[in-house]
Amino acid sequence: MNYTTLLKEALTLSPEDQAKLINDLSKVSLKPDYISSRREQLLNKQIGCPHCGSMKHYRFGKDKGSQRYKCNTCKKTFTEYTGTWVAGLHKKEYINEYIELMNQGLSLDKIKKALKINKKTAFDWRHKILSSYRDTDKENFAGITESDETFFLESEKGKQQKKRTPRKRGGKSSKRGISDDQVAVIVTSDRKGTMDMTVSTMGRITKKNINDAIGSRLSKDTILCSDSHVSYKGFAIDLKLKHIALRSDLKQRVKDDIYHIQHVNSIHSRVKKWIDSSFQGVSTKYLQNYLNWFKVQENHKNSIAALNEMIVRSLKDCNALIKFRKIDWYYTKLITTQ
Repeated sequence: MNYTTLLKEALTLSPEDQAKLINDLSKVSLKPDYISSRREQLLNKQIGCPHCGSMKHYRFGKDKGSQRYKCNTCKKTFTEYTGTWVAGLHKKEYINEYIELMNQGLSLDKIKKALKINKKTAFDWRHKILSSYRDTDKENFAGITESDETFFLESEKGKQQKKRTPRKRGGKSSKRGISDDQVAVIVTSDRKGTMDMTVSTMGRITKKNINDAIGSRLSKDTILCSDSHVSYKGFAIDLKLKHIALRSDLKQRVKDDIYHIQHVNSIHSRVKKWIDSSFQGVSTKYLQNYLNWFKVQENHKNSIAALNEMIVRSLKDCNALIKFRKIDWYYTKLITTQ
């Protein structure tokens, strides 16, 4: 029975029964359906074909319970979830509850127990969702823009160690200073809240690392604030940016009352605390995914429908599965910088 038929039946009830029905329905707790947004957008022609972007698509049967479409422009078929992190998931009936549990910060073991699914399934679902955030929120920086690097000790959490003695979580590097067993993360933020966190290299950063992370997102009107690291100086000269360098060796924190890097230093502190307290550290291989998760949470923290907005955004990425399958490639590329 569809909605229209149900409504017609309800209208045949007496006023007393209608009032009772409304009262009973108001007590029903409806479970959120986070992944229905993409289905509705396709039906309403708000999003296009995942292959060519054309809006000239039409319904073309079903495929394992999902609505199938055909594009009149490129002549290819697709489902409502093609390319998204939902594509290929076998137990879609658990997705909404999984999203709720993931958002609550529950461990994989607790999610596995609650949903009665394999722990590997719970782990893969997490990183399929997080892979969809890899290229989100890439707005250009404007005005005073702070940038500074922070470091995470290389971690192979979850991998059996055969070449070295396993290191305790929160351990220290065996090498002095900044070494190639530390992962450099370049954190950048402007004063209007645009943020970026990029897993960049192993060890010390270069001006090429900075350029790869944020070079395309700065304009000549940007005022770059950083420490006095020579790589930032060279980067600013190459892009002809006004550069405010703060001398930490002289305990210089602020210049002219407005130039500082305190916002990015605060982000350093908060993201490290979040990773340590929520996950007891994360593997270097998946670090970028967790940084993306933190960034998206930060960007939606003042919204009353934050979780729904985050999932709607994740479903817009039709390359999420490709990015998920490239996690090993990204990691190998990072490690070769050692």
